[in-house]
Amino acid sequence: MSEKQCNRRIFLMGAAATTLVGCATTRQPSLSRAGYKSPNEKLNVAGIGCGGKGGSDIQGCKSENIVALCDADWRRGAGSFREFPNANKYKDFRVMLDKEKSIDAVTVSTPDHIHAVAAMAAIKRGIHVYCQKPLTHSVYEARMLAEAAEEYGVATQMGNQGHSGEGVRQLCEIIWSGAIGDVHEIHSWTNRPIWPQGISEPLPEEEIPEEIDWDLWLGPAPYRPFNSGYAPFNWRGWWDFGTGSLGDMACHILDPPNWSMHLSTVAPTSIECISQEKRNTQTYPTKAILKFEFPKRGKMPPLTLYWYDGGIMPPRPEGVPEDEPLGDSDGRNGSIFIGDNGIATTGTYGGGTRLLPKSAMDDFVMPDKTIPRSIGHYEEWIQACKGGAPSPGNFSYAGPMTEWILLGNLALYVNGKVTWDSKSMTYSTDATISPPYREGWSL
Repeated sequence: MSEKQCNRRIFLMGAAATTLVGCATTRQPSLSRAGYKSPNEKLNVAGIGCGGKGGSDIQGCKSENIVALCDADWRRGAGSFREFPNANKYKDFRVMLDKEKSIDAVTVSTPDHIHAVAAMAAIKRGIHVYCQKPLTHSVYEARMLAEAAEEYGVATQMGNQGHSGEGVRQLCEIIWSGAIGDVHEIHSWTNRPIWPQGISEPLPEEEIPEEIDWDLWLGPAPYRPFNSGYAPFNWRGWWDFGTGSLGDMACHILDPPNWSMHLSTVAPTSIECISQEKRNTQTYPTKAILKFEFPKRGKMPPLTLYWYDGGIMPPRPEGVPEDEPLGDSDGRNGSIFIGDNGIATTGTYGGGTRLLPKSAMDDFVMPDKTIPRSIGHYEEWIQACKGGAPSPGNFSYAGPMTEWILLGNLALYVNGKVTWDSKSMTYSTDATISPPYREGWSL
């Protein structure tokens, strides 16, 4: 690999590049390590990140044994600590994974910048992993987690709940039946951010609350003084911690396009920032429009996908009345599929799948159900952990999708067009927006 190619990979991998070379070890599937778990035997589950979404993820697994809980901010974890008083409590997931030898599976529901290091620490121990969306903070981490999950033979799932829903399956069946013809163009949008972005300077130092270990909360991110504008929630808007509107919502909203159009089987050849507002190097912009170009996929023609955030709406398709909602019933999030013979739309989680305009649904009969229906989002993963079929949203699916979605953030950073070669993981800019991991943190 040339020096230029190596430099271009820094965005994707940060300092992990040097620590990952030659680090592969003998495959050690969790079922072999922990002993086979029959469908009627309970898993020993631990939670990494217990507040907010982490709390609901642990609730989703409460049919199993919740044996340990970890959160660097015990204010956020308090609810889960009360709900599961017999679970051992930790602030450092590395300590928890070393001490709790009985853990079969973990949920990872931390800020984005912790996802990969926590998930990889579990995978390397042969522990099954459920990880919130977006799967990782950077493209390279997504590739590494997908490869590691396969190497170690663990059951995995990303937390994009809509992938287990009815609407995304209906959308796929409509597209695959040819009901709207070949799709050449998709427009997807969100009302996010609903947290501060467009902030160009670090926030002033504040006193660290007693319940939070700020150094552990920062993890691999560069050190900066505590401010309540970072934690517990507004981290999403900061480059060091979150992935902005795209990372927060695209793994939901772009899942129907990804699945129906087979976008995980290829990679976009180019990603372009069409426009953005309040661009800076501390936080994501307040509004943006991105353009992804995908090549032909099997019999499907090349595709252009547009992403709009900050409340920007796509052009209304011709023939759709102004008072007819697009996407969700409130119109704030969704996707439009422009086909040669018709138009389809779907909402945030694939819900409300229908043809446009609504009059097109008068005589329309939904195609036959050709995709197996879900037994439940968390149940799919739990059964996979016990030796059942892989979860449809496992890392072999979620990893490639996260890769191409997060390439959009690279285009935001360089404020222009980026070409991408997935096989060699090289791209057409030397921008580096992923800082090296701090000492003590790595994949």
